[in-house]
Amino acid sequence: MSPVKAAPLDPLALVAHLQDGGARAGFKAQAYGAAGNCPLIALTRRAKGPRPRIYLSAGIHGDEPAPPLALAELIDSGEFDGRATWFLCPLLNPAAFVLGTRESPQGLDLNRDYRHLESPEIRAHTAWLGRQPNFDLAICVHEDWESVGFYLYELNPDGLPSCAPAMLEAAGRACPIDLSPVIEGREAAAGVIRPPFNPAEREKWPESVFLQVHHSRLSYTIETPSHLAIGTRVSALAAAIRAAIGVVAGPRS
Repeated sequence: MSPVKAAPLDPLALVAHLQDGGARAGFKAQAYGAAGNCPLIALTRRAKGPRPRIYLSAGIHGDEPAPPLALAELIDSGEFDGRATWFLCPLLNPAAFVLGTRESPQGLDLNRDYRHLESPEIRAHTAWLGRQPNFDLAICVHEDWESVGFYLYELNPDGLPSCAPAMLEAAGRACPIDLSPVIEGREAAAGVIRPPFNPAEREKWPESVFLQVHHSRLSYTIETPSHLAIGTRVSALAAAIRAAIGVVAGPRS
């Protein structure tokens, strides 16, 4: 949990922007639940023919405004084009953004609730995920108030082609990379954490573990340092996402 509250982000205004921008980009918006007076929305855009299926999520912590803003920027810029079928959950914990806190208003860290499903937000999210196909790539977008630079977690138990080098190169043009040998208590190498995948041994699951167990064999959690300017954080996250998409779906035409 961060020691200070983040500047609030207006979730209703952001949802309206995402819905409008998504409609212009060919997305279908669906409310799969609600948190307070704000809908929990998913945006999907299905491509013709066989295409990679790519999932992105953001906004699970209310003191991390850069991730949902990065997805909004990518929607507005046309990044989510016909190269893939897209599944976006851009604001998983909208009520927390009113407070500017990591936890939900009920005091739960929603990114530790994907095993026991105690919160209505995560019950609704996992129910929506259960109606979707498996994903070829999943990216959970975050930021970290303790970090000195961009870093990422990779879950890739089958040894699929890694997106990590391209993501780090792209993000590094916007902000520093965290080169610490230990990040968040885990061994890291050049900004990459590849934790052992033992979900049965974890009492509390983050979204990434749930996705790995049920929906995707290649997933990333990406983090920018919260002390940087918001524009820098958004740019670094968007650059990393673009790079990962390029690896899995190819370059934009």
